[in-house]
Amino acid sequence: MGPAADLSSTVQNFALNWLPVAFFVLMCFVCYLLWRTMKMVPRIKPMEIAPGSSSSVSWDEVAGLDEAKEELREIVDFLRDPKRFESLGARVPKGILFHGPPGTGKTLAAKAIASESGAKFYAQSASAFVEMFAGLGAARIRKLFEEARENAPSIVFIDELDAVGIARSGTGFNREQDQTLNQLLVELDGFGPRDQVVVMGASNRLQDLDHALLRPGRFDRQILISAPDLKGRGDILAVHTRGKPLAPGVDLETVARHTAGLTGADLANICNEAAIAAGRRGAALIEQEDFEHAMDRVISGLQQRRVITPKEKRILAYHEGGHAMMAHLMNSVALVQKATIIASGSSLGYTLNLPEEERYLHTKEELVDWMIVTLAGRAAEQVVFGRVTNGAANDLEKVTGLARAMVFEYGMGEGASARTMRADNYALSEETKRLRDQEQTRLTELAYAEALRLTTKHRALLDKVAAALLEKETLNREELLALFGDVTPESRAGEAVGVPQVVASVPGDQPPVSFE
Repeated sequence: MGPAADLSSTVQNFALNWLPVAFFVLMCFVCYLLWRTMKMVPRIKPMEIAPGSSSSVSWDEVAGLDEAKEELREIVDFLRDPKRFESLGARVPKGILFHGPPGTGKTLAAKAIASESGAKFYAQSASAFVEMFAGLGAARIRKLFEEARENAPSIVFIDELDAVGIARSGTGFNREQDQTLNQLLVELDGFGPRDQVVVMGASNRLQDLDHALLRPGRFDRQILISAPDLKGRGDILAVHTRGKPLAPGVDLETVARHTAGLTGADLANICNEAAIAAGRRGAALIEQEDFEHAMDRVISGLQQRRVITPKEKRILAYHEGGHAMMAHLMNSVALVQKATIIASGSSLGYTLNLPEEERYLHTKEELVDWMIVTLAGRAAEQVVFGRVTNGAANDLEKVTGLARAMVFEYGMGEGASARTMRADNYALSEETKRLRDQEQTRLTELAYAEALRLTTKHRALLDKVAAALLEKETLNREELLALFGDVTPESRAGEAVGVPQVVASVPGDQPPVSFE
């Protein structure tokens, strides 16, 4: 045999002897990579809260949700005594969806239901079901529901449901998320009324959820958890001040009145900030001034001791003084409570206006008055200094948004008072689009013209308010009322709200409207 035959024999022997070893080493390396990959997979377990534990929440700790609590009491009764409902042929809702702004108490309400009913509570964020590994989210959902069935009666709470329940797109980019959502839909259909498992979800984006998730038989009930009203805010403050040493002069009703629009989480933060402020002063009791400091901190942000020039300080005094004076003249909008030229958060100064009563309906005249108040700072700059600054950028944004809503959504324009012209309605003609833009511009320009007229008319009062702000930097309501004196308001729009008009003629005497 020649050299070529010897080489072929050597290669053949090498392959027979070492290729299995190399394949074995390769397989060991692949197994090692898979093991390392599995080690990287997050180990996430749902939060379990047993009835009576330190983490449980009672109904007494849930305030400001009276309507929702009444709606949820039947869930508690069902989990306590299911035979009473089953004998009547009733079926408890399989799923309950809480939706509303952040911080309103959706998670707190779910915990209270579990505690009051004696059921075991499983809480899991929906983001834990969305992973880069295929099938992991669906497996976690199966495991969660299996454990809930084994420990029935139980409540499964999925927070931030929109992370997994967003509407399916039908494309291949979100296959893992779609698979996870499909598994959740299967699990919601997979247990019957005798399983005694109630699924609860919470989301801030109800409009983005998949329609299959919201149909009857899955999430049967949708409960809106909105910001609390005046009574609800008072109850929430009472809950969060339990165990805190309050001074005799603390008025929680005043705090509740001054925090319109804030959520339960904001109110809890105010109570905590007030306690911190009292501790910083070394006081043994929490005073009313601590709550005022806390409200300023939560609403407007941390005070910033910025170095500003005397010229800028004078402009700020007239700007905020214009807002405060106009709020008094347009008393139908909101009562001015405070004006300051001390920087807080991102603003160099602010004026705090609060409504005398909480209302949900506002007339066109009241909204126009509010635009006049918002533009009064810019009008004061124009009247006093003959030029404007960039300090009114936020005011212009608010006025533009309000005028846009009045024309686009509320039908408060002159040319189209019985229809909406929303921006997302792409069927509108170009002429209609021009009409709505003209109506929006007309509202803002008329409001600014009226703000200029009233500022010029009451220039002497504006000078007094600005001088007081330059001297004290902050004016409360009592000090502002002393400056306003006997100056009577210019607007009476709020007094006519809800007052029926006297009709001169009998409605039957009016001729019918012709559509020809």
